[in-house]
Amino acid sequence: MRPRRLSEVIGQRKLLGPGTWLRRAVEGKRLSSLILWGPPGTGKTTLGRVFAAEIDAHFAPVSAVLSGVKELREEIAAAEARLRERNVRTLLFVDEIHRFNKAQQDALLPHVEAGTVILVGATTENPSFEVNAALLSRTRVLVLEPLGEEDLRIIVDQALADEERGLAKELGKDAIVCPAEVRDLIAREARGDARRALATLEAAIAVPEPDANGVRHLDVNAIKEALARGALLYDKGGDEHYNVVSAFIKSLRGTDPDAAVYWMARMLEAGEDPVFVLRRMVIFAAEDVGNADPQALAVAISALDAFRLVGLPEGILAMTQAVLYLATAPKSNTSLTAYAAAKADVDQHGALPVPNHLRNPVGKMGRVLGHGAGYQYPHDFTKHYVVENYLPERLSDKRYYQPTESGREKAIKERLSHLRSTASAPKPGATGTPHGKNKAAEPTRPGPRNTGSEGEDGSK
Repeated sequence: MRPRRLSEVIGQRKLLGPGTWLRRAVEGKRLSSLILWGPPGTGKTTLGRVFAAEIDAHFAPVSAVLSGVKELREEIAAAEARLRERNVRTLLFVDEIHRFNKAQQDALLPHVEAGTVILVGATTENPSFEVNAALLSRTRVLVLEPLGEEDLRIIVDQALADEERGLAKELGKDAIVCPAEVRDLIAREARGDARRALATLEAAIAVPEPDANGVRHLDVNAIKEALARGALLYDKGGDEHYNVVSAFIKSLRGTDPDAAVYWMARMLEAGEDPVFVLRRMVIFAAEDVGNADPQALAVAISALDAFRLVGLPEGILAMTQAVLYLATAPKSNTSLTAYAAAKADVDQHGALPVPNHLRNPVGKMGRVLGHGAGYQYPHDFTKHYVVENYLPERLSDKRYYQPTESGREKAIKERLSHLRSTASAPKPGATGTPHGKNKAAEPTRPGPRNTGSEGEDGSK
C-alpha cells in the first residue's frame, strides 16, 4: 500500500499541499537536498521513493545503521557514472542519517554540493543536534507531523478496498466486514503511525474464523487481540523525552493539575524511571513554588522517600499526590531569581572584602585588627532584629530577594518591610548597642564564644 506517486500520498498537507515550496519543487523536477525529520510511520521513506519517481531520478537507499563510508563511496561512484553515461540523476536516501558519525557525514559534503546526488536524509532525532552544521547548511530540513486520525482512517479504508495491492486482492472484495467503529479504533490506536495502522489491520484479519460464506467479521475484540500494546512514542534519550518533560514542568508551573498528571502518566507508562520524575518534582518545588508554599519542597521529598519505600505500583499514588499538590500550590520563582542576581554580582565584582564587623574575631591578631568590632547581636534587640548591613560595602543597597504577593511570600514581604522600616531598640539589660555606634560589646552568651578563644564558626 506504499504510495508510488505524489497524488497517492495521504497527510502532510503543510508540506505537500497545493502551492507549497516542496510540491512546486517536486512537480518542477527541481528538488534540492533535504532532511526529513519526523516520528516513525509518518512517510519519510515513502516520500523519498515518491520524490525519486516524480523527478525521474534513480532511488538509491542507504541505511546509516548498516552502511559506512565504503558503501557511501560505492553509491556515489555509481551515481557519477549514471549521471555521466545516461544523464540520470540519483536520489540518495539515507535512512536514520543521525546515526552517521561526523566522518561519514563529511563524506557526503562534496557530492551534495557538486550535485552528484540529491540527498534525502530521514531522521527521528532533531537534526540540529545530530547532523553536523556543514551538512545542515547544504540541506533543507522539513518537519513531518504524525498523521491525523482522519488520514489514518483513509489509509485503512484503502487497504480494505484496494483490489490491486490491498486485502481485497488477497481475500476478495466482499470477504471482510469491518464496521466503521472498528476502523476508527484502528486509526485511533495507530497514534499517528501509518505503518502501525496497516500492521494492526493485517494482524486482525487472522483473528476471526471465516463464516460459512468465507467472510471474516472484524469486531473491536479482534482489533484488541491483534493490537499488541505498542510502546508509547517516548525516546528517553531523544527529543520526545525532553518534549514530554517540558510539558510536564510547564503544566505544573501553569497550575494545571490535570495536564500535569497526564504528562506524568505518559512518562511512567512509557517506561521512564520514576525517580527521574520525582527529582524533577523536587527541583520544581524549590524553583517554581519556593517560599510561596515552603511545604511544597517537603511534600516532593516525602514523595521521593515514599516511592523508595514502597516501589511500584503503589508508589505512583505518592507521586500523584505530590504532583497535584505542586500543581495547585501558589507559585514563586524567587529562589531562582535571588540566586541569579547574587551570582551576577559575584561574577561582576569578584571576592569583595567581608565587612570588619562581620569578620570572625579569632586570635589576638584578629582582635587587634578590630574583627567583629561593632557587630550587633540581633537577640539583644526587640523582635530579635537590628537594622544592620550584612553585605560588602559596595553592595550595601542590594536586594536580591524580592518576595512576591503569592501565598506565604506575601506575609514574608510584609514582615521584612515592617522590620526594615522600624528603628531598632535594645532589650532592657542587653549588652548590644543600637546601629550606628562604633563598637558593641560581645553578646551576652554563655560558653567559650565570649572569651575570644573561638570564632563564630567554632574554630580555634
